[in-house]
Amino acid sequence: MSPTSNSNGSHVQKFGDMRDYMALSLFQPHRTRQAIRDAHEKRIPPMIGYYAGLASVPITRWVAPMGFDYVWIDWEHSAMNTETMTTMVHEAAFLSNGRTIPWVRVPGHDESKIAYALDAGASIVVPHVDTVEQAKHVVSAVKFGSKRNGIRSAPPFRYVHHLTDTPMEPQHGLWESLNNQGAVMIQIETLLGIHNLDAILTEVPDIDAVWLGALDTRVSMGLPAGHGIRGSEPEWLEAAELFHQTVKKHNKPYAGFSFAKGEELRKLTANMSMCMITADTTKLAEMVGELTDAKATLAFQ
Repeated sequence: MSPTSNSNGSHVQKFGDMRDYMALSLFQPHRTRQAIRDAHEKRIPPMIGYYAGLASVPITRWVAPMGFDYVWIDWEHSAMNTETMTTMVHEAAFLSNGRTIPWVRVPGHDESKIAYALDAGASIVVPHVDTVEQAKHVVSAVKFGSKRNGIRSAPPFRYVHHLTDTPMEPQHGLWESLNNQGAVMIQIETLLGIHNLDAILTEVPDIDAVWLGALDTRVSMGLPAGHGIRGSEPEWLEAAELFHQTVKKHNKPYAGFSFAKGEELRKLTANMSMCMITADTTKLAEMVGELTDAKATLAFQ
């Protein structure tokens, strides 16, 4: 990318697509940490993604050439094994020619699951982070080396020597380069997590982005929760405001869903670094309405 200026004179980047953030091999994670920060600081537009809620390699393969900036592969709530997750990561990265950054939402805080996703070449989303201790454990599972408080095991056969293990930062070597490439996003999904977020972001600065899991947070608060429910209860509005003010205080990138269109999309994503605009599950759900309409049209009068 090369420097340029936007209409109000602020510094931006001449942006192509996520290939600008590729590593030297697609087996390695993109420079996702930098991409998020560039989007947060308005050097590039918000990253546009889709949600892969189904354990489906064919769907991933079909969508990959479209050129989404990222895909969220949901390992937490899909019945997939490690091999399927790894294949979906590779399909997204390779069949998009590097235009799509794979993210994996891991099932919990287990360091082995985190390592599987990172070793595949993904960045990770970690659900249900409620405390400073949990956040510290998550980041330690992501990083190599004691200087980063890392406990991640270096994979001896994940990369081919002199072929796919070339470090992005030769002066730092492979493992520290990988520390600086793949990103970690935490999901805050309880009222406890919202109240602890200030301490989490203060004590664990290596968190790259934060997502408010509205569905689980509302469930945790005993409020009605489901698709399309935004909530107007005073306690919910207070909790959501605290979350957003805390993220803003720490100048931390924020990500979320936005199914809006046109100027409404621009407005709703004004403070987002990453926005998820569609999902395989929602598109398939549209078939229900199509079937209902067809039955009504073709029914005997």
